[in-house]
Amino acid sequence: MKMTRRENLALIGATAAATALPGAGAAQEEGTVHVVEMLTRDPETGENQVFRPALLRVQPGDTVRFVSEQPGHNSQSNEDLIPEGGETWEGRINQDVEVTLETEGTYPYYCLPHQTAGMVGLILVGDFTSNYEAAKEGRFRGRARQRYEDLFAQADEIRAEEGL
Repeated sequence: MKMTRRENLALIGATAAATALPGAGAAQEEGTVHVVEMLTRDPETGENQVFRPALLRVQPGDTVRFVSEQPGHNSQSNEDLIPEGGETWEGRINQDVEVTLETEGTYPYYCLPHQTAGMVGLILVGDFTSNYEAAKEGRFRGRARQRYEDLFAQADEIRAEEGL
């Protein structure tokens, strides 16, 4: 259907007026939702007790949704290592949980029953350097130590690529 110039201008005006209303465009201003699966066994890699993906690069205002794909897991922030003023979360076992991260920084997290088995992850928000070195120097036990070393090695590459 071909529109006349007058109809086209009226449509543009109506669209501009609608987006000027309070609350309009909120969906555009909201951040992205990232999904992290909580898995007993990763069907692709065969690794046991994992978050997939274990490393996320997000922006302030993005939401991370942890989805319980297989039973027996939770996700919770490592409160001692998140940035000052950062958002915390603690899901119950078998519970999906989500958090919207507004504060820039590095967020280590884990599954409480499987932390020492290496079920850990890392979220990098915006300019994630504010607490990066402190988080990297955290004391981790068991298999978590090796998995965090691997995640921080990947984060170091991101940091170098982005000049942070």
